[in-house]
Amino acid sequence: MNTELLMQLVVNGLIVGLLYGVVGMCFVLVYKSTQIVNFAQGEFLLIGAWVCWAFLVYFQVPFIFGFLLTLVFMAGFGILLQMVVLRPMIGEPIISVIMITIGLSMFFQALMKWIFGVSAESYPQVFDTQSFEIFGLNIEAAYLMSTCIAIVIMGMFYWFFKYSKQGLAMRATAFDQQVAQSLGISVKHVFAMSWAIAATVSATAGIVIGMVNGVSDSLSVIGIKVFPAVILGGLDSIVGAIVGGLIIGVLENVAEFFDGQYLHWGNLYDIAPFYVLLIILWFKPYGLFGTKDIERI
Repeated sequence: MNTELLMQLVVNGLIVGLLYGVVGMCFVLVYKSTQIVNFAQGEFLLIGAWVCWAFLVYFQVPFIFGFLLTLVFMAGFGILLQMVVLRPMIGEPIISVIMITIGLSMFFQALMKWIFGVSAESYPQVFDTQSFEIFGLNIEAAYLMSTCIAIVIMGMFYWFFKYSKQGLAMRATAFDQQVAQSLGISVKHVFAMSWAIAATVSATAGIVIGMVNGVSDSLSVIGIKVFPAVILGGLDSIVGAIVGGLIIGVLENVAEFFDGQYLHWGNLYDIAPFYVLLIILWFKPYGLFGTKDIERI
């Protein structure tokens, strides 16, 4: 067994899993606040990556400024999307709103192809050193940056929900929208804030992955890949999203290792997470950390 390659893939899986966890937290954030599963989450990664690329290539701004401008743009984009498209759907059946997010996903994919074309594009060189050797393992500089950013985002989520007034309002809205409104909380503002945060954080993940693999339509697939991680951890659990993301990230790479070394089936990287998801949900239907929903009939 090639132990060195296996360790390399496991470490890469943990790093990518952190990004999956960050995107998964956005799924949970939107769901807990609005009871909507946003199937356009992957397109937030794609749009953020393309916008940052445009700032760097077309406007020649330094990376740090392009990165910050992209976050500001995505926050405004998330608020505008919620106000114009989703707010009029309040009170409508959930399935109708879910179909809206699926339609938005298709629309944004087509829009990005129309604006930027169908070819993958690489980011300008950001780091002088593209990779570092740590304990004998080669780690991409962008992945090291993503690890730091993911940890900071998770810490900010913890502080935001536990100590900030807006975070407490969001938790109250997630618990019961009518009660929150009776306490003077603007549910509409909470909805807009949740979409702004989801768009901004997802764009961050899209930029990091785009720096490593280039910017292309494949970024939007991350949203579908993260969804099993969210279901695995529990659709209403922030901690579950992080744990699920780490599990899926490592599982993908370990499956790729055994497939390449021994099985040679050719598709385990893509399908292994779904098999594990099915097995776990047989025993834990609400996910590893999900809240059981008990209804009286």
